[in-house]
Amino acid sequence: MKSLPTWRRVKRFAAHFAPQVAAIGWALASATASADDIQPLKPASDGSWRVEFSPFTHHFRYNSDHKPVWSVGIERESADRQLFGLMGFSNSFGQPSAYLYYGRKFNNVLNLSESLYAKLSIGLMYGYKSPFDDEVPLNYNGFSPAIIPAIGWTIDKNWSVQVNVLGTAAFMFMVSRKL
Repeated sequence: MKSLPTWRRVKRFAAHFAPQVAAIGWALASATASADDIQPLKPASDGSWRVEFSPFTHHFRYNSDHKPVWSVGIERESADRQLFGLMGFSNSFGQPSAYLYYGRKFNNVLNLSESLYAKLSIGLMYGYKSPFDDEVPLNYNGFSPAIIPAIGWTIDKNWSVQVNVLGTAAFMFMVSRKL
């Protein structure tokens, strides 16, 4: 596939992430500090591990090349709500892919419920290879940066569900379990 000129790639990258940046800005501007935001940081050993699974992704636009998308991963949440994770997934075109990320979890978003949270992760994605290498912005040999915002609901102390916004392409529905 013919490569896009650099300026068009940057423009496409900015357009791809505009919805996430707007959603994150809105959520952060609406959130107020809670008691656990003010307390001193706890040791990292107070963190937790989660396994995550995505059984379904909804694409915004139909494409006959799209294949079912699945994802499995592991995530470490530290006591100060920093996230580190690795996801393995089958991308929209059936190619094996991965996402290595760092992020942050925001509890009690908008002060609506203790169960409502938001996440923001930024990382490196691998897997969109030819002929689909132009499907994600700034892709170089299958590697591209990614920013993924999510909104979720804690069901109980072990289970939660969330929706990840995948640029202008799709929503990914995810279930996670604390280990």
